[in-house]
Amino acid sequence: MNILDGKSLAKKIKHNIKEETKHLDRKPKLVVVLVGDDPASLVYVKNKVQACADVGFSSQLDMFEKDVEEDVLLNHIKRLNEQEDVDGILVQLPLPPHISMHRVIDAIDPSKDVDGFHPNNMGKLFSGDLEKAFIPCTPLGIKLLLDEYNIDVKGKNVCIVGAGFIVGKPLSMLMLSQDATVSICHKYTKDILEYTKTADILISATGVPFLIKDYMVKEGAVVIDVGISKVNGKIVGDVDFESVSQKASFITPVPGGVGPMTVATLLLNTLKAYKQRI
Repeated sequence: MNILDGKSLAKKIKHNIKEETKHLDRKPKLVVVLVGDDPASLVYVKNKVQACADVGFSSQLDMFEKDVEEDVLLNHIKRLNEQEDVDGILVQLPLPPHISMHRVIDAIDPSKDVDGFHPNNMGKLFSGDLEKAFIPCTPLGIKLLLDEYNIDVKGKNVCIVGAGFIVGKPLSMLMLSQDATVSICHKYTKDILEYTKTADILISATGVPFLIKDYMVKEGAVVIDVGISKVNGKIVGDVDFESVSQKASFITPVPGGVGPMTVATLLLNTLKAYKQRI
């Protein structure tokens, strides 16, 4: 069993970005928009702002009350679209129920959509135009982690457990673009075991603690754990690490696996947005 060390790779990526940023005419700028006071979301956005500072980017955190009207938020995004010094715009998800996630994402200028969720960027990902697309951060982070350890997905059976908008769906397209054979499982899948047991690469992104047990995993599989939950005050993933690590050839830890890569790829996307706009 080998550890897929996302923490170390993210550190290397951030170092390279920091060195490149020193030679730019101005600092790339990311604006993070947070609606409400959800504690987890607040931690995430503060981590993103800190990551910007770590590599020499400029950042701005715009906070709104949870009962803000949708039009107010949309108008704010429109103003950010028009600001020349803003390279990336990220609206922290989830949003309160009265605000349409799709309308908010659609309002972001695709050239500043560093989360990669705008239909223009999703369409480029779907069509395989990866050079111009902003690829959603977690899927991109997983790809780079696999690349770092020379794990080729071409011709491999890739099973993704979790069909969400943020990870599962875009990740399936990204894996397909690299010629993997992709299966996606979700809460209506009748027999998840049928898919996980034959997976060369098993990726779980459900947020259900210890969902993936050793009997569900093929001997020698690569296992990537995207989930993050708190159990008895401890951060855990979707995968029962202790047992599954005995069967996996490679496995990501939680924390220290996919999480740091998600932040690092946000910085990569922000730098990419800056370069495309100069």
